[in-house]
Amino acid sequence: MIKKILIANRGEIAVRVIKTARKLGIKSVAIYSEADANSLAVQMADEAYYIGLAPSNLSYLNIAKIIEVIKESGADAVHPGYGFLSENAKFAEELKKIGVKFIGPDIHAIKSMGDKIVSKKIAQEAGVNTVPGYMGTIADADEAIKIADSIGYPVMVKAAAGGGGRGMRIVKKQQEVAEAFASAKQEAQNNFGDDRIFIEKFIEQPRHIEIQVLADQHGNVVCLGERECSIQRYNQKVIEEAPSAFLTEEVRQEMYRQSKNLAMKVGYYSAGTIEYIADQERNFYFLEMNTRLQVEHPVTELITGYDLVEQMINIAAGEKLPMQQSDVKLNGWAMESRIYAEDPARGFLPSSGRIVRYQEPESDKHIRVDSGIYDGGEVSMFYDSMVAKLCSYGKNRKAAIKYMQRALGEYVIQGISTNISFLQNIFHSKRFASAELSTNYISEEYPDGYKDQEIASSDYAPIIYIAVIIRWLEAQRLGEVAGKNPVRPKEINTRWAVCIKNAHYVVEIDSVEEDRFELFLQGKKVIIDQLGWHVGLPLFKANIDGSPISVRFKKLANSNAYEFNYQGGFVKALVVSPRVAELMQYMPELEDDLDHSALLAPISGKVVAVKVKPGEKIKAGSELVILEAMKMENSLVAELDTEIKAVNVKVGDNVQSDQILIEYES
Repeated sequence: MIKKILIANRGEIAVRVIKTARKLGIKSVAIYSEADANSLAVQMADEAYYIGLAPSNLSYLNIAKIIEVIKESGADAVHPGYGFLSENAKFAEELKKIGVKFIGPDIHAIKSMGDKIVSKKIAQEAGVNTVPGYMGTIADADEAIKIADSIGYPVMVKAAAGGGGRGMRIVKKQQEVAEAFASAKQEAQNNFGDDRIFIEKFIEQPRHIEIQVLADQHGNVVCLGERECSIQRYNQKVIEEAPSAFLTEEVRQEMYRQSKNLAMKVGYYSAGTIEYIADQERNFYFLEMNTRLQVEHPVTELITGYDLVEQMINIAAGEKLPMQQSDVKLNGWAMESRIYAEDPARGFLPSSGRIVRYQEPESDKHIRVDSGIYDGGEVSMFYDSMVAKLCSYGKNRKAAIKYMQRALGEYVIQGISTNISFLQNIFHSKRFASAELSTNYISEEYPDGYKDQEIASSDYAPIIYIAVIIRWLEAQRLGEVAGKNPVRPKEINTRWAVCIKNAHYVVEIDSVEEDRFELFLQGKKVIIDQLGWHVGLPLFKANIDGSPISVRFKKLANSNAYEFNYQGGFVKALVVSPRVAELMQYMPELEDDLDHSALLAPISGKVVAVKVKPGEKIKAGSELVILEAMKMENSLVAELDTEIKAVNVKVGDNVQSDQILIEYES
C-alpha cells in the first residue's frame, strides 16, 4: 500500500495527480518554487514544501532538495508527472537508494528509451518498424553531410537525448546540413547536457500517432488504443484526439503487436507511450518511447474508462493489471486542446502575469478541464506556457468536435493572452472536420502565421442580436443606479443600429419578458431566450431560435462599442441610434498615431542576447534583442530602417512587458 505521494512537479499535472490520490485515500505532498507559492496545487495538497527560487534548475530540477523534502514529509512514493524529472534516471536511482517508490518504469527502461539512438536499436531488435537512418554518433558536419547524402533528402537532424521538439531540424538540401547540425548540437547541449546527434529520413506529410501502453511488474502488457497528435506547432502538440480517424483496425492491431513487443523487450512496467509517424499509405515507423504519463492522457481515459494515474500508482505498489487486452474497448471519441498562455497573433509569444478573470466551461459527461490556474492566480514566465487542458467527449468525432467548439466558446481567461481563439479557428475549419491531417497542418493552413481572424459578414447576425441585447440591458441597469428613478423597459429605446465596419444594421426590439427577447432584423423575427448573462460578465450565453450560443466580448472604453470573439473570429460593433448611424458615414477616420521611437518588451522575460549597440544603423527586420520566457527564446526585430540611439538593457536582465529596451533616433 502506498500511503503518501509526493508530486515532483507543478501546475495542472500536479493538480491532476492530487485528485486521483484523494480518490484512492492517499495523502498528497506538493512541492513549490518561489513563483508557485500560491498555486492551486499547493492549496489542494495535504502538505506543501518550498524547494527553491523560481528558475527550474534551482527548484523542480534540484534532485538533492527534493530528496530532502521526501525524507522530511515521509512520502513513500513519488509521481513525477511529465517534464522536469519524469524521465530522469538519476532521480529514479536516488529514490531507489532511500527506499521510495518511483511511480513510473524501472531505471533500465528510462535509460534505454530516453536515448534516441539506443531506443531505435532496441526497437529494431524487437521487430518494430523504424525510419531509415544512421544511428551512430556523428563526429562533425562533414560526416553529417555524407550520411545525409547517403540517406537521401529530406532528412531529420535530431538530438539523441531530445524531447519536446528541441534539438530537431528538417534539412531539405545538402547546403543546409552543416548549419542544422551545428545548431541542433548546440540546442541539445543547452537543453539536455548531451550534444550527440543522429540523422534519419524525414517522412513528408506524416501523421503522428501514438499507442498507450500499460504494463505491470508481472509481465502483463495491454494497449489502450491510439491517439493522434498531428496538430503540432514547432513539434509541440496542440490538439490530440483518440482514436485516430486514419487507422484501420488491421493497422491498429499491428501497432499494438509491435508496441507490446517493444515494451516486453525492455521489461517495461507502468504507463508509457510509443510514438510513431505514419505516411499517407499508413506505413508507420517508430519515433520514440516516452517512459512517463503523457500530457494527452485524458483522451485515452475518456474513451477507455481507465484512470491512468490510478493504474500507475497500483502498478508501482506491485498490483497486477485489472484488465486483459480483450477487456479494452474504445468507446466514443475524445479531443484535447492544450490551452497555452501565448499570443497567436504576435507570433505565439508567451504571455505571463496575473489572471484577472477565470471561468471554465461547465464540466459534464462531455467536457473535462484539467487546469492549474484560477481567478486571481499568476502565470509565471519561468515555466512552460501550457496552463490547462480542455477535453471533449462524444459518441463520434463529429460530436466531440461540436462539444469542443461549445467549450472553447465558453472558456474565459483574462489578464493574459491565450491561444483559445486560435484553437476555435482550427475546430471550425472544414479541413480539420474532414480529418485531413498531418504534422504540417498549421504551417500549411497559416503559412504567414496566425492573425486575428475577422468574423465573416455571413456570421454577423448573432453578433448583431447580442450587441443590441447587451446595449438594452446596460441601459436598463443604468436606470436602476441608486439615486435615479428606475427606468421601465418600455421607456428604453426599442430601435437600435449596430455599426460594423462601413455598414449598419437596424434592429427593432418587439418585446422583452425577463430573459426572453423578440427582435426583428431586416424583417426577420428572432427569439433570444434562456439568457445566461448579466451586466459585467464577459461571456454571453443564450439560445437563438432554440440553438445555444456562447460569445466572449469586451466593452471598449468610454463608448457603446464592443469587441466580440465568436468561433475564433473577432469583430467590433458599435450600438447607436439609427440616426447617429446614418451620420457616421461623414465622420473622418482617425490616423495611426503609434509611437515608433522605441522597442518595447512584448512580454516579461530574461534578456539572453543584445544584437545591436548605440549608433548602429539597422534595416527593418534586423534582430535586436532575444528574450527568454516560458522556456522559449523570442527574437525581437526592427520594424523599420533606423539608427540605435540607446540600449537600455544587458544580457541577464529581467524585464517587464512594455519596458523600453532600445531607443531609436527620430
